[in-house]
Amino acid sequence: MTTVPRTRDQRISPVFLGITAVTAVTGWAVWTDFAASPGLAVFLFVTSAWVVSLCLHEYAHARTALHSGDITVGAKGYLSLNPLAYTHALLSIVLPVIFVIMGGIGLPGGAVFIERNRIQGRWKHSLISAAGPLTNVLFAVVCTAPFWLDALDGVPNDFRFALAFLALLQVTAALLNFLPVPGLDGYGVIEPWLSYSIRRQVEPFAPFGLLFVFALLWLPAVNGVFFDVVDTILKSLGISDFETYCGQELYRFWQGSNEFCSAAP
Repeated sequence: MTTVPRTRDQRISPVFLGITAVTAVTGWAVWTDFAASPGLAVFLFVTSAWVVSLCLHEYAHARTALHSGDITVGAKGYLSLNPLAYTHALLSIVLPVIFVIMGGIGLPGGAVFIERNRIQGRWKHSLISAAGPLTNVLFAVVCTAPFWLDALDGVPNDFRFALAFLALLQVTAALLNFLPVPGLDGYGVIEPWLSYSIRRQVEPFAPFGLLFVFALLWLPAVNGVFFDVVDTILKSLGISDFETYCGQELYRFWQGSNEFCSAAP
């Protein structure tokens, strides 16, 4: 019996290729100012790029699980990058996109289903959980590279603002995912190192962990502290509050144009 998924189980899904194509085309439209509505182009570019990052997040979980011993992930479609193959497509894709539209928060989605009983070793279990948010970290590094490399000469303002907002989403997703809250990847990292009794006591709360975090973010004090941390990280990577603000304003094109950002040098 082979321990490697069949080739067809690892073929990239046409759905993912389609989303990637939308990202490329709308990114080009933002860069060239080709679109009649720059805000709509930014909206489509950031949203499709965000979905791409969500697919890569889940793929990282599945790929790491495969190499750790769970050979079932291929047959489940997790290696195809198809967002429709996830155990909770609503949690993994739809809700994170809605929260981006509503509040500009990179809310983590639902993880792929890993058969943990096939995997031996605490470090492997921790790495599987960490692989997803580490993908968001990598995505954030790529988005912010033009800023911390001081390579913004010739980059159109709208594209710069869109990248800044997309970077904000990746940083918020990474931070939220790494919280040691049941149901989030951060808890999955430390769970293998907890005693059996603690894990049993915490297990009933796992389905509500994400809702708990979201409720806390509605508290002004908690929200303020959280975004202060996000802003500090982004500033260390060369992105200013102004750039993320303008990116979010462009993204919410239905609220009307923002002359303040349009006049930016």
